Formats: sequence, structure tokens, C-alpha cells
Amino acid sequence: MKKKMELCGRESERGSAGVKLLIVAAVLILIANAGYQFIPVAYNAEAFKQEMSTSVVQAIALPASHGKTTEVVKRKIIASAENHNIPVDFQLDVREQNKTIVARVTFVQEVPVLPFGIYTYNYEFDHTAAPNGFLTSE
Repeated sequence: MKKKMELCGRESERGSAGVKLLIVAAVLILIANAGYQFIPVAYNAEAFKQEMSTSVVQAIALPASHGKTTEVVKRKIIASAENHNIPVDFQLDVREQNKTIVARVTFVQEVPVLPFGIYTYNYEFDHTAAPNGFLTSE
């Protein structure tokens, strides 16, 4: 003796849970893809900042035996840029300033955040590495 349940004007609500699940899954996949594309670029940029700072501090702390100090720093930064997947068209400026070495690197790297070329983020990198602390005091 099963009674037939009557739908009181709720025919449009049927099946909406599956659609909501599909929308949430699509949004989560897009967010995961954005993270998958962006995180390595940001990580490489931060590691490159550390390498720049290390190169500048080493140039101040150690005597230059392989040539001019600024040229040694340039070579180290260029080698580090290759290791960290930095675009080859980066601008590098290494100069001697007040008995210290200052290095500045700028570049723009395109990151495809959304798939199929829907949106591409331009990651702008602009960092100046200069020694600080006891190495700069006289």
C-alpha cells in the first residue's frame, strides 16, 4: 500500500545537487590548475632572489681572484638564472656603489593561469640585491 507522493510545485528542484557538484568540481579544478602553473614560477623567483643575495654577499666577503668583482657577480647571476628557469630576456644591472656591489634584475614571465589561453598572468619580478649588516659597516 504505497502512497504516491505528490510534488507540490517542486519539479524544478529535482537534480540540482548533481549540477552544483559539477560546478564546484570545475571551480576546484581551475583553482588547482592555477596553483599548479603559478607556484613553480613563484618558487623559482624566490630561490633566484636568494641566489642573487648570496652572489652579492660573496663578492663583498671574498677577494676577487677571477677578474673584476662586478663581472664575477654577473656570471654567477646569469648561471643562477639558467638553473631557476628565468626568462632569457631579463635585465641585469650590476654596479659598484659605496664600496659595495648592488645587483638588480627585472623580468616579466607569463603564467597561463586558466587553461586554453583564457587568462595569462604576467608575473613581474623586480629585485635589488645589496649586502646589509656587518659587511657594509666599516
